[in-house]
Amino acid sequence: MPNATLLLGFIAAALVVLIIPGPGVLYAVARSLSQGRRAGLVSALGLSTGALVHVAAAAVGLSAILLTSATAFGIVKLLGASYLIYLGLKTLFARQPMVAMEAVAPHTLRRLFIDGAVISVFNPKIAVFFLAFLPQFVDPTAGPVAAQLLGLGLIYVALALMTDGTYVLLAGGLRPWLGGRLLQGPMPRYVCGSLYIGLGVNTALTGRQS
Repeated sequence: MPNATLLLGFIAAALVVLIIPGPGVLYAVARSLSQGRRAGLVSALGLSTGALVHVAAAAVGLSAILLTSATAFGIVKLLGASYLIYLGLKTLFARQPMVAMEAVAPHTLRRLFIDGAVISVFNPKIAVFFLAFLPQFVDPTAGPVAAQLLGLGLIYVALALMTDGTYVLLAGGLRPWLGGRLLQGPMPRYVCGSLYIGLGVNTALTGRQS
């Protein structure tokens, strides 16, 4: 695993990103509001299970790149930083709200879990995000890159399940806020966009090990 400083930086950055509600969070929250907290938690578990597929793919692919060329891995990190900046700019200048609550039809818990997993597995944005985000916190001198990427990915998924679960459990009391002006206004995209840009710029300027 990376050193303690890099690991703590990863956890802090991951939590900041995860706190801003995205489509996955709103999917689980919508299920919680329509079918109860149990349904929301099962949906969140399905989303996290699907994300594990992308974590494994990122660990295998990025470690293979490093084995081919340390320079190529450095280029991947730089491209990842550029992509995070792009995400931030795209979010800042988007005209539509980041999230929207929609009515959903009731489903069995098994169907909810499968739907959540499928949404994650077949979402290319999740794959690209992991490819851009995880390498920024890898230290090739600290051990096998694949193991580091897998460990970081598992930590991210665990944190995502924790934050998603918190939103689900609080969905009933937060319903007026989740469906109201707070998330429909510009503030969420300003905050999220700035975070992405800050993370990308920090990575590009610090020039971590390649």
